[in-house]
Amino acid sequence: MMRATTETRQAVRKGERTREGILRVAVDLASVEGLEGLSIGHLAKTLKMSKSGLFAHFGSKRDLQLATIEMARSIFVDYVVHPALAEPAGIQRLWKLCDRWIGHVEEKVFAGGCFFSAASFEFDSRPGPVRTAIVAAMKEWLGILTRAVEEAKKAGHIKDGVNASSFALEIYSIAVGSQWAFQLLDEKRAHRDARETILSRIRSQVTSAARRGEFARLLKF
Repeated sequence: MMRATTETRQAVRKGERTREGILRVAVDLASVEGLEGLSIGHLAKTLKMSKSGLFAHFGSKRDLQLATIEMARSIFVDYVVHPALAEPAGIQRLWKLCDRWIGHVEEKVFAGGCFFSAASFEFDSRPGPVRTAIVAAMKEWLGILTRAVEEAKKAGHIKDGVNASSFALEIYSIAVGSQWAFQLLDEKRAHRDARETILSRIRSQVTSAARRGEFARLLKF
């Protein structure tokens, strides 16, 4: 019985590793070619696997798309969100979120750029479970940015009158614009310009206390 249980657990772990490896390839494919272009047949050809082997992990194209979105979310959280949450609440955490978000495109964490920006444009007018999953991921990200602004206000770094959700949306728009300029227009300065613009907007809303000490260097006062 003990041996059978151990072998079962090993088989489960092996299956999980295989699924994760498949989804990492799927994420890169979808970031370049779009989620709608992601199919079990196309993925099987890319991985040199049989379709039946992939069907064992994903029963349909929709299941594959949804699992790919969840994998992309997990990668994004690991690269962008977790390092930022290690920073003290306030301007440092807010800036880390912005810097890592822009940086994940620069460093090609996803082969095609920002997975969720591309997916958002692709499915913004297509109702259904795939769009719902993308919306949930983007709302979660905007919520994280909004909370970071709220924390910066509570820490006395950002002025009380700043609307956290509006400010987060403004930061989001600047970063997405830079991704578009970099990917489509091949603007080499796009990411640097986005960082400078976001810092300028943060600088315009900081309190006098945030202009002193460690924040002076961060905000270039």
